[in-house]
Amino acid sequence: MKFEELPTPCFVVDEELIERNLKILNGVMTRTGAKIVLAQKAFSMTAMYPLIGQYLSGATASGLYEARLSYEAMGKENHVFAPAYRQDEIDEIISICDHIIFNSFSQLEKFKDKALKAGRKVGLRINPECSTQEGHEIYDPCSPGSRFGTKSEDFRPELLDGVTGLHFHTLCQQNSDDLETTLNAVEEKFGQWLPQMEWINFGGGHHITREDYDIPRLEACINRMQEKYGLAVYLEPGEAVALNAGYFVTSVLDLHKNGIDIAILDTSATCHMPDVLEMPYRPPLFGSGEPGEKPYTYRLGGQTCLSGDVIGDYSFDKPLQCGDRLVFGDMAIYSMVKTNTFNGMPLPAIAIQRKGGDCEIVRQFGYNDFKERLA
Repeated sequence: MKFEELPTPCFVVDEELIERNLKILNGVMTRTGAKIVLAQKAFSMTAMYPLIGQYLSGATASGLYEARLSYEAMGKENHVFAPAYRQDEIDEIISICDHIIFNSFSQLEKFKDKALKAGRKVGLRINPECSTQEGHEIYDPCSPGSRFGTKSEDFRPELLDGVTGLHFHTLCQQNSDDLETTLNAVEEKFGQWLPQMEWINFGGGHHITREDYDIPRLEACINRMQEKYGLAVYLEPGEAVALNAGYFVTSVLDLHKNGIDIAILDTSATCHMPDVLEMPYRPPLFGSGEPGEKPYTYRLGGQTCLSGDVIGDYSFDKPLQCGDRLVFGDMAIYSMVKTNTFNGMPLPAIAIQRKGGDCEIVRQFGYNDFKERLA
C-alpha cells in the first residue's frame, strides 16, 4: 500500500527512522557500556519491539500491564517503577520484572523482602529537588509537592539493606546539560550512599536523538558515575526512540467560517492528539506555516463536542478543499499511547512505513473497541 492510499485518520511509524534513532542510542551503549531501555509510556507499538530489541537492552514499565507487554513482546530486561504497587498485582510484577524500583521507604518495607527472595534487583527512586524545566510543572517530578521519589531529608539508611540501585527521573525533552546539573544535585544530596550501590538509573526525558543533543556531555555523565562510584548506568528514554519517526494522516471533512476560516478534520485533538491540549503543543504540519505566514490561514478543529477541540492555526499556499489530506509530523511519541474514544470517536488506524517506502496497516479499530471498553 502506498502512503497516499492509507485510510484516515492513521498513525504511520517509519521503520527506517526508528532504526536511525536506535542506532544513535546503541552507539551510546557501545561507547560507554551503559544500558538503555525503552520507556513504554511514550511508545509501546509492539510491532516495533523486535527491531527495538535488536538495539536496546529491554524496556521499562509504569505498572503491571506495561510490564506484561514488555515481557511478552520483547523478552529482554524488564524494569518497573510505580508511585505505589497494588497488593493484588505485586506478585505478578515480581515474577516478570528484573528491576523493581520503589518510590518510598514505606513501599520498600512492604514489598522489598518478597522481591529479594525472588532474586530481583531492588531500587529506590530519589528526588534530588533540582528542577531544570521552565513552564511545565505538570511534567516536573521535582516541583513542590511532587509525589515522586524520596527526598534526602526523609532518607532511612537503615532500610537500604538489599537495595542495590538508585533511580531519578527529572527531565522532559531536555539536553544533557540539564542531566549534568541534576547529577550534581544527586551527588550533593545522596552521594554518601552511592558507593554502596551497584547501579544508578538516570530515568527518561533525554532527547538523545534530537539533532542538537550533546551526546559527548551525556557520555561524560555516564562515565563519571561509572568511574567515581563503580556503578552500572541505566537510561530509560521513551521519546528518543521514536522522535520524529512517525506521522499522523488526517482528512478535511468540512470548511466553516466564524471570524476565521475553519477546517473540520476527521480526527480530534481531544481523542487522538491529547498532548496538543495537555502541554500545550502545536504539532508540525507538512506544507504549512505559522498563522499569516502563507496566504490562507485556517483553524484546524476536530469532530467532538468539546469547544476547545482545536489542533491549532496553520497557513497554507492555497485554499483547503474537502477531502484534502494533511500530514502531521513527530506523531509516534505520546500519541497512540494516549488515544481515547470520547464522543464515540473511532480510534485511528496504525500503519508501518517499511524501508522501501511501502506501507502496511498493522491495526484497525471499529465499533466494538468503543463498545467493549464500557460496561
